[in-house]
Amino acid sequence: MRDKLVEKLKKHDEKALQQIIEQYSRTIAVVIYNTAKGSLTKEDIEELSADVFVALWDNAQKVQAGKLKGYLCTIARTRTLNKVRSLQNKTVFNIDDYDPEDDFSITDETEKKDIHRELKTIITEIPLPEREILIRHYYYNQTVTQISAEINMNTETVKSKLQRTRKKIKEKLIERSYVL
Repeated sequence: MRDKLVEKLKKHDEKALQQIIEQYSRTIAVVIYNTAKGSLTKEDIEELSADVFVALWDNAQKVQAGKLKGYLCTIARTRTLNKVRSLQNKTVFNIDDYDPEDDFSITDETEKKDIHRELKTIITEIPLPEREILIRHYYYNQTVTQISAEINMNTETVKSKLQRTRKKIKEKLIERSYVL
């Protein structure tokens, strides 16, 4: 679905831009806030957020399929660092003070939460007994042997159902624009 939004955006579809803004504005604001480390006002954050989406509109052709979120977060981070730099009248940051993990941690956490939310949705769509096998194995850490004994199913059948279910989940995540 996100790839369709990007394709529509590349054709300058304003509704697609509006959907992207609704979907990502909070994430962008959090990236800006965390990158600025409290040095920007609420108005500065709102202005930078708007700038990010204007930049997206102006450069829609550069966005690759499946990379929209990363593209937006990179623009937000870069513009925030430039704004902070201009407010501090510094031309160069001290490299010793720069830790890239700080800048990407909120993005990583947000992406992890998105994937976990999507996984829960996908798992609820999986029919029984595959769903039960998957939950027992990955959430309750049961072995294939334990699962097969508890649900009266051949061990090889449990293994193959797990393998097929993992493949289906991966395909659905890729369909929904998650890069694995």
